[in-house]
Amino acid sequence: MHFQQLTYFVAVAEAKHFTRAAEEVHVSQPSLSQQIKALENELGAELFSRARGNIALTDAGEALLPLARRILADADTARHEVQELVQLRRGRIRLGATPSICTGLLPDMLRAFHDLHPGVQLLIEEGGSHDLVRGLARGALDLAFLVLPLPAASPALTTVELLQEDLVVLSSPARPAPGHEGSVRIADLADEPMVMFRHGYDLRELTVAACRAEGFEPSFTVEGGEMDAVLGFVRAGLGIAVVPRMVAVRAGRDLRTTPLASPGLRRTIALAHRSDVAPPRAARELQRVLLAMGATGPGAAGGPNTAAPPAASSTAGGSGPSGG
Repeated sequence: MHFQQLTYFVAVAEAKHFTRAAEEVHVSQPSLSQQIKALENELGAELFSRARGNIALTDAGEALLPLARRILADADTARHEVQELVQLRRGRIRLGATPSICTGLLPDMLRAFHDLHPGVQLLIEEGGSHDLVRGLARGALDLAFLVLPLPAASPALTTVELLQEDLVVLSSPARPAPGHEGSVRIADLADEPMVMFRHGYDLRELTVAACRAEGFEPSFTVEGGEMDAVLGFVRAGLGIAVVPRMVAVRAGRDLRTTPLASPGLRRTIALAHRSDVAPPRAARELQRVLLAMGATGPGAAGGPNTAAPPAASSTAGGSGPSGG
């Protein structure tokens, strides 16, 4: 049984005339008759009575007609659903991101994509880099924002560098400004109580490693928080925090932002997907929009509107920060 046969059958049932039905479906009358006969042979029953030139449905034809209409309607719906997906009127993207990226980078980028494709559903998974890499590996995510280098023992992923982002120091205006002459050296952090993220944040690993490179262990007044909690602790005057510039931009005027003195600290953010599976069409379009925005996004290394040029690479693993 073919869709074409059902289409011809419904046309004859509605027109009650083979010639007129053939004209409506744009096929010759002999071809239409042959297809109807083939359908009857397959079903083992006549679908039309043809007495004296009058066309009427048999009992078998009456039983088939509503089913045929439903099958053709479902096929038409399926065709439209696929066409809408291909044309990005609908669809779904499962996107992973670390907490600091969700706070600082993601809102403006997703708003730009949503304005272009409002029918595409965005499902966001927030987690550390290890969790996001596992989500990509098992097919639970289409794309993920990751901080390079990737965690050790990562599966084969294709990564495209999005931007390099400066880190800055946040503090409460109620406390003395950290550092000297409008900037903070890493060595200055030895004298500052710090609010520190939980283990698994790349920001924690970057900050601690930088302090140890200067010969000291940072002093934590509070540690173990997520991004929102850390910002709240800084507002309360419990200590300073080292955060991405884009997070600082969104943190509000009730927090003081001080840049780190040259060479400072920065991190590289990339988009990743599995190397062995092409992302869905909607995810590829999101990647295109994000890369275009990453080249001019706020908070990137070198100033408010600059970023390193994107670079693509495939990797089976690496070592380095694991989240945040």
